[in-house]
Amino acid sequence: MRGGVMPSGWKLHPDSRDRLLALFPPRYARTVASHVTRTVEARPGDPLPPAIHHARVVGHIDDPMGVEALVVALDGSTARPDGGTWHITWSLAEDRAARDSNAALAQGAWKPRDGGRIDLIPAVW
Repeated sequence: MRGGVMPSGWKLHPDSRDRLLALFPPRYARTVASHVTRTVEARPGDPLPPAIHHARVVGHIDDPMGVEALVVALDGSTARPDGGTWHITWSLAEDRAARDSNAALAQGAWKPRDGGRIDLIPAVW
């Protein structure tokens, strides 16, 4: 937690994570594969994000400089309210950070890939 704020969003259910790891073996040294971020500025006492009834992996991006992410459609849309793309940071090279997935998605085209339905759990971390 940074100054009373923390990320919130949806954690990837362990069964969904295991299935996706088998479908999309991580390319880079650090496997993240844990969550979809809604905001990085949740405050203590804020409500959990709403439940997602339909979540599906619909794409993949690898920027060849150490960032790999899975594109996620939440209730039918990949578009985040801030103009970004819903995603799960999948794997990272040692010198890259999870936030670099946002830049990779903004700068490069992701490829459609059907990863199937996933279960997400509202969370703050």
